[in-house]
Amino acid sequence: ITSLNMAGNIKDKEAYQRLNFLYQAAHCVLAQNPENTELARFYCLTQKTISKRLVLRQDPSVKRTICKKCCTLLIPGVTSTVRQKS
Repeated sequence: ITSLNMAGNIKDKEAYQRLNFLYQAAHCVLAQNPENTELARFYCLTQKTISKRLVLRQDPSVKRTICKKCCTLLIPGVTSTVRQKS
């Protein structure tokens, strides 16, 4: 979920709404069927492309849940493995 208050004066409100929609769509696709990683990856890649083209900052919590290398949405137990160091 993209934070709309980051920019203060939002001139690209529609773009932020689209980024938010794409992020939520990727989550919904993986929640319904965890094997749809390609579609979720496409949504995340589209989100990244839009934010770069329009030079929009994404919320850090959103950026932390998307792989920087392959643009896969990182959901523990579904698309990623979480390990604790002792």
